[in-house]
Amino acid sequence: MPPEYKARIEAGRPVLEKSAREQYGLELNVGPSGINSRPALIAAKFAGSQGLGNAFHKAVMHAYWQQAQSIDDPQVLKEIAQEIGLDTEHFDAALANAEYDAQVSADVEMAREYGISAVPALVFVDKYLVVGAQPYEVLQQVVEKVLEEG
Repeated sequence: MPPEYKARIEAGRPVLEKSAREQYGLELNVGPSGINSRPALIAAKFAGSQGLGNAFHKAVMHAYWQQAQSIDDPQVLKEIAQEIGLDTEHFDAALANAEYDAQVSADVEMAREYGISAVPALVFVDKYLVVGAQPYEVLQQVVEKVLEEG
């Protein structure tokens, strides 16, 4: 990660923490920056194939944003998988699975096509892109606009 990008992230952290606390009642305890989240993305594909994609996603987000865990560590991911009831017998093989890796690559390519260069990023009806940690009101406005357009 370029030093200037990392510095920009660190400079924005107090604003993010304040926003999370005031708007959502969350105290952030963020994991390490500059990690490779691809193992977590691959694990999420595996969890999704087992019907536990949403639970895994929520648990990984909690582990990273509130427990300061390194979600690039396969052992951390395996523990998270076990906590949500995912069968971990084949977990290590899933992390090396070419099909799940290809699915992640396809998601990354789609993000590039949308022009997404930061997270979080939300795309509504293939038309509206909302980038960054936005207040609830911004998301509500976009949803209302989508509903108006029917």
